[in-house]
Amino acid sequence: MSLTTLGLELPTDPRWVNIAEMNIGEILIDHAYCEQKAASSCISLIVQYFDKPQLIAVLTPIVAEEWGHFQRVLKELHKRDIPLGRPRKDEYVNQLRSRLRRSINDYLEQMMDNLLMNALIEARSCERFKLLSEHIADDGLRKFYHELMISEAGHYRSFIELAETYVPAQRVRERWKEFLVEEAGIMQSLGLRSDRMH
Repeated sequence: MSLTTLGLELPTDPRWVNIAEMNIGEILIDHAYCEQKAASSCISLIVQYFDKPQLIAVLTPIVAEEWGHFQRVLKELHKRDIPLGRPRKDEYVNQLRSRLRRSINDYLEQMMDNLLMNALIEARSCERFKLLSEHIADDGLRKFYHELMISEAGHYRSFIELAETYVPAQRVRERWKEFLVEEAGIMQSLGLRSDRMH
């Protein structure tokens, strides 16, 4: 899974992996909450777009997968005797949300934005899982993150394909490129964070 395949404009700073490995407890805690939020986000989309059967059919199993990932991360925390702790403010996702167009009245354009934002989060998660699966010393976590990388890549594609189900593909690609540029700027502004998955 390459950066080109995912479409991301800005690669993660290679130093992030070493910093993350030294703070793996904090990374796992943040990761747990990322999975919980991913499941919640899919549920919200299903509720918001209840009139879109294809969306419901695609996102329902993703809810189950994301919740399963949450449970798996909890097990990794338990192995290390690390409590889950309080949820953290997710500056990355908050900044992405701030790029959503609030003033437009076009229902399908709003839905596209929501789907593409979720695709972007999955793509960045996939990239980071790949880095962890290739570079950290813990063999168990390497395998764990490799499996999750494959799953997140599938979710990323599902969100893009859903957007193209309801909005012309050319329009989706145009908006996706805009999001990629915005996301690169967000990543650059946030810099290296040792206790965050994003």
